[in-house]
Amino acid sequence: MTIPSKYDAKQVEDKWYDYWMKNNYFHSTPDEREPYTIVIPPPNVTGVLHMGHMLNNTIQDVLIRRARLLGKNACWVPGTDHASIATEAKVVAKLKEQGIKKSDLTREEFLQHAFDWKDEYGGIILEQLKKLGASCDWERTAFTMDPEMSESVIKVFVDLYNKGLIYRGYRMVNWDPEAKTTLSDEEVIHEERQGNLYYLEYKIEGSTDTLTIATTRPETIFGDTAICINPNDERFTHLKGKKAIVPLCGRIIPIIEDEYVDLEFGTGCLKVTPAHDENDKNLGDKHNLEVIDIFNDDASLNSFGLHYQGKDRFVVRKEIAKELSEKGILVKTEVHTNKVGTSERTKAVIEPRLSDQWFLKMEELAKPAIKAVLGDDTDINLYPKKFENTYRHWMENVRDWNISRQLWWGQQIPAFFYGDGKEDFVVAENIEDALVLAKEKTGNASLSVSDLKQDEDALDTWFSSWLWPMSVFDGIRNPENEEIKYYYPTNDLVTGPDILFFWVARMIVAGYEYKDEKPFNNVYLTGLVRDKQRRKMSKSLGNSPDALKLIDDYGADGVRVGLLLSSAAGNDLMFDEDLCQQGKGFANKIWNAFRLIKGWEVDASLPQPKTSQIGLTWYEAKFQKTLAEIEDHFSKYRLSDALMAIYKLINDDFSSWLLEIVKPAYQQPIDKTTFDAIIEVLENNLKVLHPFMPFLTEEIWQHITERSSEEALVIAKYPLIKEFDTQIITNFDFATDVVSGIRTIRKDKNISFKDAVELFVIDNDKSSKEFDAVIQKLTNTSAINYVSEKVEGASFRVKSNEYFVPISIENIDVEAEIKKLEAELKRAEGFLFGINKKLSNERFVANAPEQVITLERKKEADTIAKIETIKSSLSSLK
Repeated sequence: MTIPSKYDAKQVEDKWYDYWMKNNYFHSTPDEREPYTIVIPPPNVTGVLHMGHMLNNTIQDVLIRRARLLGKNACWVPGTDHASIATEAKVVAKLKEQGIKKSDLTREEFLQHAFDWKDEYGGIILEQLKKLGASCDWERTAFTMDPEMSESVIKVFVDLYNKGLIYRGYRMVNWDPEAKTTLSDEEVIHEERQGNLYYLEYKIEGSTDTLTIATTRPETIFGDTAICINPNDERFTHLKGKKAIVPLCGRIIPIIEDEYVDLEFGTGCLKVTPAHDENDKNLGDKHNLEVIDIFNDDASLNSFGLHYQGKDRFVVRKEIAKELSEKGILVKTEVHTNKVGTSERTKAVIEPRLSDQWFLKMEELAKPAIKAVLGDDTDINLYPKKFENTYRHWMENVRDWNISRQLWWGQQIPAFFYGDGKEDFVVAENIEDALVLAKEKTGNASLSVSDLKQDEDALDTWFSSWLWPMSVFDGIRNPENEEIKYYYPTNDLVTGPDILFFWVARMIVAGYEYKDEKPFNNVYLTGLVRDKQRRKMSKSLGNSPDALKLIDDYGADGVRVGLLLSSAAGNDLMFDEDLCQQGKGFANKIWNAFRLIKGWEVDASLPQPKTSQIGLTWYEAKFQKTLAEIEDHFSKYRLSDALMAIYKLINDDFSSWLLEIVKPAYQQPIDKTTFDAIIEVLENNLKVLHPFMPFLTEEIWQHITERSSEEALVIAKYPLIKEFDTQIITNFDFATDVVSGIRTIRKDKNISFKDAVELFVIDNDKSSKEFDAVIQKLTNTSAINYVSEKVEGASFRVKSNEYFVPISIENIDVEAEIKKLEAELKRAEGFLFGINKKLSNERFVANAPEQVITLERKKEADTIAKIETIKSSLSSLK
């Protein structure tokens, strides 16, 4: 194959990805090898690739490709999540564009539209991951609403219900009026927002007295069913046992007493709205109050809102404040900051609402999951460890999980009602089993399938994805099958800390409940990808790059390197596009190094030079040292450090040092022993770099020699760690300092490389001389002489050793040296003028601290000495 002069990432990436797919390298089936398993955090089926996905999946691909090279049976399971709220919203919006309302469709018709939408748009993100180089086992691609996955979810629901862990309760829930569904407590984000505190006057029945209450939500007065005072509040003893009249609607409500009321907040009188506040609901239950729900499911007011019926709650808030003010009921308004719950998905303000919902008892289920991560003998490791505190907080304060959602897109709750009562239901995996149970429960043998009505609600999306590490291997339906026994528990989970509770903790809970075993060994929690200014990337800020455009501009390998080299900001990553350019530049450097090697003519009759022999021996030791460092970094999930170690090895040690040491003279051949050894070195370099830069490395690997499909780099054998000589590395580092010293003299004195110089050494360190030949070759030094006295000429030190290079006029480009020295003299004289001006200023000398004067006089003396040296050098050249 002819080697192109430039590395063309676009052409190379498609070629090798197709080749890997054609040869099925990513596919895994159980065998005698040690398994290495990762399950992808399934992205939303609606999603497109963003920077967070890029980072997360690059890390997973690095881990899986490395495991493959280490000879493990690497299995990376891809898939997508049905994302009930997000997907249903997109399908409803699409139908609206076509003039179709969801309410006009049956559930089956709506689901058909949803699956059509999923088939058309879903899975785009998985195709985009291929562009990044993700080596997933695509034959295993799963979707959380695949029939077998849904069957697993339903099976688990029925099992947990039968164990008494799932129950139906009439509770105050978090209602998302935009998505028109409940949310679990964990899906609610509490934000501080500035609003108003409205002071409203209520009349007392049969009296001219009034009382004033303070509320942030005047629109909810239509749901008031009591006023509550603290029994210890002497201000209101005259109100005990009386009744108040709700403004506008005229409802007469009792004045109740409870120590729950804060004497210090507002006016000391509290309006009680049991349908729209959890604390009010608790008071209502305690005092047997009526519950009046004033909202529709979209948070507009219903008929209880009188003339505001059909209007949105926030519109009503403004309008009712105006009406109450005009009628003299609104006494005053104050600016007030309070915490408002918002939907994580839709950002809508959450409405507390009473509703019949399904809950999963979590307290007992959570115990094994707490012990697994936080116990004395932990089964699961979190990286970084700091997230253990977050995990502890969530799990030790766990609440029952609201698992029902008022949506159609998702697994329908397998509860079947046979009557109108709240308890008139049975739970079963299918309607046939439900009928048997219903007949048993009612004693009515004449019941038929048509008498049963399935619960309309769907299960929370997380209730399907918490089974992911098991369900992708069919471990729920067939718990003893070969695959679940081979691949489970999985090895590493790579995900974001934002879903540590939503997903990670719940998977651990499910793993111990259904396999009595952890779902994974390690959890690597990546941070957020931020911009250079540490801002979170978002569409609104316009600071989130187009992921596919980055790949187009810098190549997948360049982007992967750029992401992993981005500097850490806490646990987050500060992404800088310049690092993708650095990654692209690194790829070009490796490509050019390869072209240099392949361009050498090989002569089998030539003996191996001593310089090449010692250079290769040093590099083998350096490679082994780096290999051990890489291993250590991987064991601690410090992938960026592992990449940086490889980067320095190839960029500095290999390209800048080893190739220079073994390079034959201009237009001269290289000996075969050295050439073969360099090819072996290059191949080992490619093996350790492959997990990070898979496309470039495979391209070079296949260009080195013709290879069969069994010899592809993607399935090559990773280099083995061996013992190495640390002393040779130390000696070489010393030698490189000597080389740098000589090169500096050449540069400073304008000595051309083609002119040989001589080196004299006072060897105070008794340094090793094994690299002397290398020093000579790299610096064009004719001889290295070990002496006991100083030699006239330019000098430098390395540790205690002194080095001298005699300078003769013949060596120097005299004109260039004179020009350089004259410029130096001008700078030094200008600097001296500034110091003299300062020191001749009597006020400065009189007022400046003594140490400042001393420092200035030292600068003056040093600069005078420097000027004398430059003048002396100039006179010797003229």
